[in-house]
Amino acid sequence: MRMPHSRRAVSSLLFVLLLSFTGKGSAATFTVEQVLSSPFPSNLVAASRLGRVAWVFNARGSRNVWMADIPSFAARPITHYSGDDGQPIASLRITPDGRTLVYVRGSETNEAGRVADPTSSVSSRKQQVWAVDADGDSPRLLGEMGCGEEGCEDVELSPDGQFAVWATRKQLWIAPVSGATSSHQLTDLRGENSAPKWSPDGRQIAFVSDRGGHSFIAIYDFGRDSVRYLSPSADRDRSPRWSPDGRRLAFIRTPGVQDKLPLIPVRVVPWAIWMADVATGNGKEIWHSGNQPNDSFPNLTADSSFYFVTDEKLIFASEQDGWNHLYSIAPTGGSATLLTPGVFEVEDVAPSFDGRSVLISSNQDDVDRRHIWRVNLETGKAQALTSGESIEWSPAETNQGNLLVCFGSSATVPAMPYRITPQGKEMIAATALSQDFPSKQLLVPKAVVFKSEDGLDIHGQLFTPPGRTQPGPALIFMHGGPMRQMLLGFHYMYYYHNAYAMNQYLASQGYVVLSVNYRLGIMYGRPFREPANASWRGASEYKDVLAGAKFLQGLSIVDPKKIGLWGGSYGGYLTALGLARNSNLFASGVDLHGVHDWSAFLPHWENRPGAPDSKEAEKLAFESSPDASVATWKSPVLLIHGDDDRNVPFDQTVDLAQRLRENHVQFEELIFPDDIHDFLMWKNWVRAYTAAADFFARTLKQEGH
Repeated sequence: MRMPHSRRAVSSLLFVLLLSFTGKGSAATFTVEQVLSSPFPSNLVAASRLGRVAWVFNARGSRNVWMADIPSFAARPITHYSGDDGQPIASLRITPDGRTLVYVRGSETNEAGRVADPTSSVSSRKQQVWAVDADGDSPRLLGEMGCGEEGCEDVELSPDGQFAVWATRKQLWIAPVSGATSSHQLTDLRGENSAPKWSPDGRQIAFVSDRGGHSFIAIYDFGRDSVRYLSPSADRDRSPRWSPDGRRLAFIRTPGVQDKLPLIPVRVVPWAIWMADVATGNGKEIWHSGNQPNDSFPNLTADSSFYFVTDEKLIFASEQDGWNHLYSIAPTGGSATLLTPGVFEVEDVAPSFDGRSVLISSNQDDVDRRHIWRVNLETGKAQALTSGESIEWSPAETNQGNLLVCFGSSATVPAMPYRITPQGKEMIAATALSQDFPSKQLLVPKAVVFKSEDGLDIHGQLFTPPGRTQPGPALIFMHGGPMRQMLLGFHYMYYYHNAYAMNQYLASQGYVVLSVNYRLGIMYGRPFREPANASWRGASEYKDVLAGAKFLQGLSIVDPKKIGLWGGSYGGYLTALGLARNSNLFASGVDLHGVHDWSAFLPHWENRPGAPDSKEAEKLAFESSPDASVATWKSPVLLIHGDDDRNVPFDQTVDLAQRLRENHVQFEELIFPDDIHDFLMWKNWVRAYTAAADFFARTLKQEGH
């Protein structure tokens, strides 16, 4: 970390660090390392024909595949990677017989085609597809991947579990799971070919062939060694889904790209569900959205909620009533049936093996948490499987009917795998929890709601240090995304699981912390998530940050002159915007990989060279950015960024640093060479949060600040 001015600043840092280690001047009863020590679970899967479940644990940067057998649920690792090596594991798949796990190891590539290597080793890393048997033999390499977008890892197993197919270098590749032969290229087609889906009999693979402004649904036939396209058009087709009998293929169609539409008005994106006859390739539209804003394509959940549950029923997500809900429709068309009515939103969706019901996670009856429900597809009746002050997500059905698995957490217990039975919920792999994780020292945040200046209700979580009676420093945390929601407990995403832990740590240090779920976030309805004049179109969400400051100023335990800001990604943007526009309100801030100039993103997000309002849009985007208000930025800031960031280019921080220097604004830097947006190295999370806590101690607690 590069310090701002003189040796005096360095001496101050050393003094504060000494106090923290001696226990003086700090109310902390645990360390950053301890509150980040729990293994984070992801990629929960269950075998369809055997009582076996598996998941990935990330324990202090060491990621491994774990497995548990039913009914004992005795958990064990079946891979044995060690050390904080910066190599993620994704796209975990289990064969139907439960004997083999397939997964992707290594990050996606950057624009230069390089896999991330935050260890800065001299040999290049690779993103590869691996298989490992349940008996714990050494993993075997199936082939190279090297996909180029966040979350692009997608390995699909054949119905018999014998083969794996995936997309790499814009083509489909295939390999036997046994590793008996090397992977080989399956397609050699124009465009970018991805999203493979096996037919139920394993003889064909449907996939998307993206040609730029339009895209097709294609089918590769092993018997003919050929590709054919289903109802090709000038539109964009996506999300191929086979019927269980293999006779039909459903897909989603949205309009093709137009490059002369204006940029500033928010556009309605109509969409349709198409059904194709696999034998003939002919398709027809069976459902079409309306043309109002709520009818727009639900981009966040469309793919993960689109399934055939039986040969005669298809489910899909729509926001037509203003909330993200599940609907069902017959493959022949007709009226769609609403399955999940109410003032809440559906997030995870997992159809049952028998097609009679669907498992969902939602915030029904508990707006700032998630719980698991089973929805009967015939009667529409919803049964709550979990409830209370815990949080549950990623439900999966096992081969034993009423026995389910999920991930769960609470305000004081970190994310872990659980089994759900009619008798209740029980943690799996409890012994994997760190012995010094400080559950007993954590507090339970309070749900709060306050008004923004335009009357909008804003939800938040308030962390109040125990015993606090006098005015003291406070912090506002803003999540990234922006389509996210912070919860009243440990989060289901690793990034925000860490952020929640950091808010707990900051509260233990004596700060009142307000986590603000500003407009643009999820689970409060589509109008809240898609507000007017937001983001680069005017930053209306900043009103909610100001409302959070006003809320804190109204608390007797908050010193209104000692309110700071912190957040990452979009939260970093709002941190920088607050300091730039209102240093009179915000005394300091920590900006992790934030956006500082929206206008630099427009050519990438809105590739419309013929747009009639392109110059006006560029001007509006810049005016909505922190860079536009640097002249009024007075408060100190800590900038934290990995220089191989694929979400927010590192140049955003490079440019801001120069602007701050030119305007004599005090800033500090903590730069992680070769790490990415969601830090791959656990030690970098520890370093970032430790530096943030130290920075706030010097800028909000010490006299003279």
